[in-house]
Amino acid sequence: MKTLKKIAIGLVLTSGSLAIHAQQAPMYTHYMYNTLSVNPGYAGSRDALTVTALHRSQWVDFKGAPLTQTLTLHAPLKNEHIGIGLSVLNDKIGPNNNTSVMADFAYIMRLTPKSKLALGLSAGANIWQANLSTLELDQQSDPVFQNNIQNHATPNFGFGAYYSRERFYAGVSAPNLLQNNYSVVTTDAGTTLKGKEQRHFFLIAGTLLKLSDNLDFKPTTLIKVTPAAPIQADLTASFVIMKKLLVGAMYRSGDAVGALVGFDITDQFHIGYSYDWSYGLQTSKYNKGSHEIVLRYDFLIFDKKQIHSPRNF
Repeated sequence: MKTLKKIAIGLVLTSGSLAIHAQQAPMYTHYMYNTLSVNPGYAGSRDALTVTALHRSQWVDFKGAPLTQTLTLHAPLKNEHIGIGLSVLNDKIGPNNNTSVMADFAYIMRLTPKSKLALGLSAGANIWQANLSTLELDQQSDPVFQNNIQNHATPNFGFGAYYSRERFYAGVSAPNLLQNNYSVVTTDAGTTLKGKEQRHFFLIAGTLLKLSDNLDFKPTTLIKVTPAAPIQADLTASFVIMKKLLVGAMYRSGDAVGALVGFDITDQFHIGYSYDWSYGLQTSKYNKGSHEIVLRYDFLIFDKKQIHSPRNF
């Protein structure tokens, strides 16, 4: 139980209660369907009003494990060069809960008849809460954990660039550029401890390779870079069968392996599920893996009578 307690406290620390350097951004196995959450340049790229909902239960049966939900919606305007969107995130880990709401804007440039480059901006706010007094501590007098943090709101903004063709995409982004302070604590020795957000950089890429009339290969990647923390890469290899069914496997460096499956119920409605298991953490001894489900729906807009199908990204 002491080991579990130390891990639980470690989860709190890595989410920002001290001025340490660690990745704070939630992870997604379905990052290829949750692109707007990491890159505002994606807004309006599907030529429809696209609504995507995702839920992730990480490290099932581990008390205080992360629970993450995202809701994104985006669409192009009648001006084909403008895309807008909205991204909502709720991320709970142990006694911490972070909610963010970001508005997204993209300027879309057609480079060739078959390729586009979008430059995106996002702006919004994060609201952080932490019930630190509920933790069981080895040192009850630790000043970092004496006071709860209630509705600590901070502004933020980000940028992203997103290049796309029918069968390829790539992007770079930094969705939260400001490194806001969460809290400041002064000890008896006069030391000030600061908890703050860390700046994250993302690289995304993917392609669709035709193997036969009814089989495509879809490799994708998401690379996460945080100063003073190890670079982490998600690598996913999927097969698309009959342009409807997706079956794939994933690897997250230093962390997890897993599998995912998805199905296009209609040309507009996609549902996906994934399971991954953390092989490289102490927590792998005490949990039953991570589950994720994603739903995406494309609504027709303007005078369109149908949606171009299939949409690859």
